[in-house]
Amino acid sequence: KIKLKIRRVANKLNSKRKSKWQVTHFVSVVRAAATMEKLKSLIPEDLLQTVKSSSVDDLLSTCSSLLRLFLGLPQFHQAVSELADPELGCCGKNEETSLDLKRQGNHYFRSRDFDNAFRFYSKALRVAPPDAVDGDKSLLASLFLNRANVLHNLGLLKESLRDCHRALRIDPSYAKAWYRRGKLNTILGNYRDAFRDITVSMSFESSPVGKKQLQNELEAILDYQNKKTSEHDEYHPSNYAVLDHLPSVQMEVKLYCVSTKEKGRGMVSDCDIEEASVIHVEEPFSVVISKSCRETHCHFCLNELPADAVPCPSCSIPVYCSESCQIQSSGVLSTNEMDKHHIFQNLPDDIVEHIKGVTSADMYYSETECIQEHQHECRGANWRAVLPSDAVLAGRVIMKLINQGKTATDLSNLQEILELSHSYSKMNSESKLELHLLSIVLIWCLSKSSCPNLSVCEASVTQTIILLSQIKVNSIAVVRMKSSGDSSKCIPSGNMSAKEPIQSLEQIRVGQALYKTGSLFNHSCRPNIHLYFLSRGLVMRTTEFVPMGCPLELSYGPEVGKWDRKNRIRFLEEEYFFHCRCRGCAQINVSDLVINGYCCVNTNCTGVVLDSNVATCESEKLNHLFTAPRNLDQQVQVREKVDAEVGEVASSLLSKQRGSLHIEPEICLKCGSRCDMENSHVEVNKAWNHMRRVEELMNSGQANVSVLSDCLKSIAVLRTFLHMYNKDIADAEDKVAQACYLAGELVDARKHCEASIKILKRLYEDEHVVIGNEMVKLASIQLASGDSSGAWDTTKSLSQIFSKYYGSHAETLFSYLPCLKQEAAKAVNLSTF
Repeated sequence: KIKLKIRRVANKLNSKRKSKWQVTHFVSVVRAAATMEKLKSLIPEDLLQTVKSSSVDDLLSTCSSLLRLFLGLPQFHQAVSELADPELGCCGKNEETSLDLKRQGNHYFRSRDFDNAFRFYSKALRVAPPDAVDGDKSLLASLFLNRANVLHNLGLLKESLRDCHRALRIDPSYAKAWYRRGKLNTILGNYRDAFRDITVSMSFESSPVGKKQLQNELEAILDYQNKKTSEHDEYHPSNYAVLDHLPSVQMEVKLYCVSTKEKGRGMVSDCDIEEASVIHVEEPFSVVISKSCRETHCHFCLNELPADAVPCPSCSIPVYCSESCQIQSSGVLSTNEMDKHHIFQNLPDDIVEHIKGVTSADMYYSETECIQEHQHECRGANWRAVLPSDAVLAGRVIMKLINQGKTATDLSNLQEILELSHSYSKMNSESKLELHLLSIVLIWCLSKSSCPNLSVCEASVTQTIILLSQIKVNSIAVVRMKSSGDSSKCIPSGNMSAKEPIQSLEQIRVGQALYKTGSLFNHSCRPNIHLYFLSRGLVMRTTEFVPMGCPLELSYGPEVGKWDRKNRIRFLEEEYFFHCRCRGCAQINVSDLVINGYCCVNTNCTGVVLDSNVATCESEKLNHLFTAPRNLDQQVQVREKVDAEVGEVASSLLSKQRGSLHIEPEICLKCGSRCDMENSHVEVNKAWNHMRRVEELMNSGQANVSVLSDCLKSIAVLRTFLHMYNKDIADAEDKVAQACYLAGELVDARKHCEASIKILKRLYEDEHVVIGNEMVKLASIQLASGDSSGAWDTTKSLSQIFSKYYGSHAETLFSYLPCLKQEAAKAVNLSTF
């Protein structure tokens, strides 16, 4: 119960932090856009067109021309000084602001509004200078103690204990912090530490009354300790950060890079690889947090922040989940190396050792590798907060290589060091102009704010443009799977009184990173490997058996089942500048036929009708209906599978001769009946508009029988005109399931959820990870409705799917999964599997 309460309070506090960042994020976007527009307006039209039409070979010339222009204009210097000058920045520390926020926190604490008190104390910690004082105490130490008091009142005991420790590391003679730490250790059962904490507090207490009170506390601790029959595990600061360790790649798996005419460089294996095998793990060369997650996730490991997040000691932007991440990112801790000798006078040796152990920062530095990727940004200048993530990531790459002594101050060898592909020449004209401006601004800001030896010249700007274009096509989005409800709480079987929402999973982008080897894996819309992240480390697993020499390919976003072929191809051309010819885009598959298909006018026919856009796109595949597998047995299996799936909805395609390149739009691909597509479009759009209005009512908490009735009418219209495997119907079934659930109609909620999953299995495959995500919803509904047997079977199925994609890390990545397993097993009187 305590753990559930802790997580609910922490989630509540994190949600408040997020709303504040939305305003800050909006301001930074506006500032960046304003700066770029101001610079664009300074460029003469002829130079503007030259930049927009430039190739890689032209970059030295265009960069030289732009630099000569900008460096001679006072408007340029004014615009970039607002970004590069720490004195003009708003990202530094501010004592006055911190004191004001502390006073507001004190007001809410006295009013016992602990949520707001926590919020203001945390804000004050972000901007408190390390050397500021409030009265006779360090401002930073007093803020950590104040937040510790709030966290104690909120029941977050370990978080409170950690804040006490931080206060004492800054000010070892802080009597109140020792007292609070002693109280917390007593509650947590750490009686030996509690006794020593109160003893230290007594040594700093001057009043007889205070000493008497503390003596009573010591006697109470001894009494508690004598009554306890078992020893408690002590809670030590070194255990604050739970690091996610990367798994090992199987010894027999050896990957190597190959180059092909169609796809360029790619990765293959020199042996057969079984399904669910770990084939590659990698720490990032460089990483940056997404701007939208700056208030909710650690700026180093990218995990979700605890309630007692640790601010950067030198600026107001980053927050970390632990001292370990704080040191790795910035290289320093929030501490004060004051003379402690006077504290130790007249104290027993064991108490002296206790003070040293609690207040020393040595263990953090000895246990932690200092990467210091944030150090060059830690001056208070605005550019880190204002420039887009691509530019910030580029800045980290440049500074890492400079600090390692691997690149010259003009960055002339940057491209050779990274050995990454780029597609600058294929970018549109506006993107080329934007890269020029971003590169000039970034190099200027790095030179003026943190690296004076960095040369602001055409060579460094040219290399930065290429680096940004490399980041565009090689960086990987670091993602987390987030539960929509309380990730640690299941509704007990048959209990709907709590009115909890359906548990569901959504993917959120928390960061952007460069993985030098990871970037060599090519894309496929039908991938055979799946990637996920442990903290910031990359892990890749096979999702099917992969024969020796077969390309190992992942999805860059689009997949068969997620989008149709034309949308996948358009996305990949716009974002990655290549035309996809993977097996999913080259071979006929049932998913691409039905995902946006319409149903036949003949109600007894299961055939699909395509509009003109989809029909044209699918016609391109007919020359590649069957690509021969590696052996005859596989060829027969693939042929039979395709025949069965395609035959159900488009049997006419199976009789077409290879070379027949035309699919007739608005004609059923099974029986040949003609469909009135124009009328179908109109009716489907009406139904979806109505469904969206209903969804708005559900989101505002107005789910009732009337809303449910409207949902059912809309889905009936969709089923009348769309093919039974159309993805829009799956989405609509999912929304109806949610409406039924909120209205208390659990049997109908289960039926509609199962209907959605049935369609998705046709679009993807039975054991695709998307199906596992949807099964989380189904299991939640089954538990709430008392269908314990169904919940048990569903949980076993989704666990099997997650095991294929995530292995033993499934329960680490999906914190709801252990709870779901436990509740389902309990409901059928079994031990957890």
